[in-house]
Amino acid sequence: MQKSQPNRDAAPKKPSKSAPRVPERQNEGEGSRSAARRYDAGAERAASNPKRVNDLAKKAEQAIDGSEGKELREAEERGKKGSHH
Repeated sequence: MQKSQPNRDAAPKKPSKSAPRVPERQNEGEGSRSAARRYDAGAERAASNPKRVNDLAKKAEQAIDGSEGKELREAEERGKKGSHH
């Protein structure tokens, strides 16, 4: 008795509609809730460390007062104007 060989010309099986999906790989479109949750969690962790916040504030102040200052202020102004479609 021969073993059956897989049909290499057959179309690959499609996952069933009830198959679980990996949320990180699923396209949620605009307003991704999983991305928002990850961002919020990261922001919460960053803000909960006062030493890190102070260190970053000092670094930002040095950048504004230093050679990057003009470019940073220009970028801030562009950001305040927002996007005009």
